[in-house]
Amino acid sequence: MKEIFNIIVDLFVKNGFVMAFLIVGIVAMFSNFISAKVTRGRIHSSAIAIFLGLILAYIGGRVAGGSKGLSDIPIFTGIGVLGGSTLRDFTIISTAYGAKLSEIKKSGLIGVISLFLGIVLTFIIGALVSVAFGYRDSASVTTIAAGAVTFIVGPVTGAAVGASSDVVAISIATGVLKSIAVMLLTPVLAKKIGLKTPRAAMVFGGLMGTTSGVSAGLAATDPKLVPYGAMTATFYTGLGCLLCPSVLYFLVNIFLP
Repeated sequence: MKEIFNIIVDLFVKNGFVMAFLIVGIVAMFSNFISAKVTRGRIHSSAIAIFLGLILAYIGGRVAGGSKGLSDIPIFTGIGVLGGSTLRDFTIISTAYGAKLSEIKKSGLIGVISLFLGIVLTFIIGALVSVAFGYRDSASVTTIAAGAVTFIVGPVTGAAVGASSDVVAISIATGVLKSIAVMLLTPVLAKKIGLKTPRAAMVFGGLMGTTSGVSAGLAATDPKLVPYGAMTATFYTGLGCLLCPSVLYFLVNIFLP
């Protein structure tokens, strides 16, 4: 029995990338079940999946005593590849690949304004919070503020400006927290903020920006609104990746040399 177990473990270790997809699939299936049967659709499955992923990462880090979460355990090393920077950047490109500038014009000038307003205001809030917690160097402040924009923009910005791995991790955590908040609060506040039309969904996606949070929140509100909110949220991510490590980083350098 022990030999069979060792063979299985060895098989999973040697095929860690495949194992990673298996784990993600199991977590996704379990999250769908919890969302549908326990919360009756009030909490989207993606929010539950992210929460479970954070728990697994914490457990993995505690058990292995490392700094890479679940991937510190040999049998789960593929998780580190699946969640690494290469596939992260590929995800960014694939998300924005099918978007066309002509499509965003359908939301009018207010859609364009919502994109810039959402990024700049979120960045400022993130920067102020990071300074309040004692960060004073421009690279750290910019990276954490970019994480507040989205958990994708944070690490992209951190890599560009040379932030430490700890700061990049904080930026990701900040973005994930924002994403979960948007997922949970969107269906609760949708009627109060008039989130009923495609145009409103596009403006909402431009202001919030987190594609996963906006998509999940709109899916729980009205599935028909998802493509509209996701479209501007996609532009938000791409625009954030351009502005945060360049123009906004330059402005932060003026105040925090």
